[in-house]
Amino acid sequence: MEHIYHAHAYLGAFLLFVLTFGAFTLTTKMAHFVSHFLASKDTEKIKLSIYECGPEVTKQPNKLSPQFYLFALLFILFDVEIVFMFPWAVDFKYLGWFGFTEMIGFIVLLAIGFIYAWRKGALQWHSIK
Repeated sequence: MEHIYHAHAYLGAFLLFVLTFGAFTLTTKMAHFVSHFLASKDTEKIKLSIYECGPEVTKQPNKLSPQFYLFALLFILFDVEIVFMFPWAVDFKYLGWFGFTEMIGFIVLLAIGFIYAWRKGALQWHSIK
């Protein structure tokens, strides 16, 4: 029996997968059975109605400026692009001049996008009146 463990390196992982799948299936079936057994069978009109918290919903004017969404979108865009610079900084020594010129081109593209957004007024915060 000892040779089986050495011949199959992933036998333990496979057995763990099978046991986990079995435990998940058993737990799901047991939860379904218990909830079906304990559930109330009352079908009142109020129980089947649509549930809403609080008073009746009335249409209210939108208080948020679309500028907020644009500002948030630009923040996420530039934030994600800055995150792409971290692996470059870690491997800067190994990339040499090619990596340096690639990053300069990336930064130039970021600057062009930033200047475009700035000129279009996307970074101006307008107050709501």
